[in-house]
Amino acid sequence: MSPSNISVKLVRNVASGAPTLADFKIESTSVPTKESLQNDQILVRTLYLSVDPYMRGRLSGAQDSYVESFVAGKTLFGLGVGVIEASTSPDYKEGDIITGDTLKWECKFIANARGFTKIPASSGISPANYLGILGMPSFTAYVGVVSLAKAKAGETILISAASGAVGQVAIQLAKARGLCVIGAAGSDDKVEFVKSLGADAAFNYKTCGDLTAAIKKAAPNGVDIYFDNVGGEFLDAALANMNSFGRIAECGMISQYNATEETAYRVKNLIRVVPKRLSILGFIVSDYYAKPDYANFITEVSTMLKEGKIQYKLHEIVGLENGPQGLLDLFEGKNFGKLVVKVASDAQQRL
Repeated sequence: MSPSNISVKLVRNVASGAPTLADFKIESTSVPTKESLQNDQILVRTLYLSVDPYMRGRLSGAQDSYVESFVAGKTLFGLGVGVIEASTSPDYKEGDIITGDTLKWECKFIANARGFTKIPASSGISPANYLGILGMPSFTAYVGVVSLAKAKAGETILISAASGAVGQVAIQLAKARGLCVIGAAGSDDKVEFVKSLGADAAFNYKTCGDLTAAIKKAAPNGVDIYFDNVGGEFLDAALANMNSFGRIAECGMISQYNATEETAYRVKNLIRVVPKRLSILGFIVSDYYAKPDYANFITEVSTMLKEGKIQYKLHEIVGLENGPQGLLDLFEGKNFGKLVVKVASDAQQRL
């Protein structure tokens, strides 16, 4: 069977600790055809799939999470971009490019024609960018920096995982508003990338030694906003450097996603929240799509993109069969930029 017709399934849920490749299964699948379509359905060929930190929660099998968990024995699903190869829906036609958060980790699949958004065919923007610069990670950066932290010119913002899918946009949105931006990343080349985006200072959190001292050196006047992507020890160090009335936008804590009860980091500086009158602002970006924030984000970032005033780095993995390894690499910080899976090579997509 052609390698373009495969599916990635979950073998077992992983409640804690680090998942492994053995927790996923690559299966050959029968190729769905337009003759299989029932009323108001679409046949989708998947182009790109998004690989994101929140997916760790889906692997756990938790029933009380803000996102639906993956089910053992079933195909993974999530954010992605695809092209419609056949349709029985009046809303879609062959050739339409769509995006949504329920694309299966399959090369081709049949779905009910709901919950998807068309991408303008003449936009001139790569479909992959609808998972990146104009997708969920960028909007997450906007919500944290603009909607919640209410960043103001002259303030200092600290961003962890600053070269990542969210961090790289948070840097640029903050710089556009006149903030002093401090970025932390996990390798020297990532640090240089962070600086190229306009960060006023950046450091390698893996080699800097004492994190509290490193932040103090980069931000001698203290931190007004901390955009947290990693949690754990870095959050502790950020708390030690916060100015009075500072705001912490809690986007994620990826350093703790694979932690067990024994290895979880216990934050020690939380007591500083009271005397410093700090605000810790946890958020889930999906809560903001129906609000004016989303329209404002699209307007601002689209304009910046057209004017060449914003950069964005994609880390592309080719081949759906390599998706599980990409997901595991994400939890170890091995990606550089927004991680996406290009489901098939150009040659395979022509089959």
